[in-house]
Amino acid sequence: MKTLGMIGGTSWYSTVEYYSSINKKVAEEIGSQGNPPLIIHSLNIELMREQNWEKINAKYLETSQKLEEAGAEAIIICANTPHNVYDYVHDKISIPILHIADATGKRAQQLGLEKLGLLGNKPTMTGSFIANRLKNNFQIETIIPDDQFIDQAHHYVSKELTQGTFSDDALHFFKEQIEQLVQNGADGIILGCTELPILFKDHKMDVPLLATTDLHVNMAVDFILDR
Repeated sequence: MKTLGMIGGTSWYSTVEYYSSINKKVAEEIGSQGNPPLIIHSLNIELMREQNWEKINAKYLETSQKLEEAGAEAIIICANTPHNVYDYVHDKISIPILHIADATGKRAQQLGLEKLGLLGNKPTMTGSFIANRLKNNFQIETIIPDDQFIDQAHHYVSKELTQGTFSDDALHFFKEQIEQLVQNGADGIILGCTELPILFKDHKMDVPLLATTDLHVNMAVDFILDR
């Protein structure tokens, strides 16, 4: 198996989900007698809350270099928003970073989806790191909720979901956003926050929900098992 470096901590709930899921899925392939070689560096979530991207870029580069020096053969960033650092970091190290949008785009293509609604926190929805990669690499359009709803979505993600709180109010809010995105032409919805699939785990929607964490984990397992 190949050794995977994991950058986590933003949030640690997300990191636990990645670690657990990667181990479980690898065990399904090799049996429970073994587990994959993983190197984890967990950052302080306050780094992301400052939204100082010069500082964030520098920290993620430093961490990526340390993981490479420690023997990682690829890196996975265990959350959506920190993928903003990808363009800054990936050319400065000699091992690949497994991009969350690539995992999402491949699944969308398999399902024949062409226009995806994107839900997550404000930096994820308004940033270009998912939308541009989906457009350039997969010819998939991305749309987001109206401006008046983005701040409320960010509140639920940053103040509740990443803190382990999954309220009925949040579920109702995001269901309404999905319905609106579908009305605006989305034929699939990206759950662009590790905690959103947890919020929706017992609820079905009439549109495909692409849980970026699950798809990203599958990409990680494929890498670890060299397939």
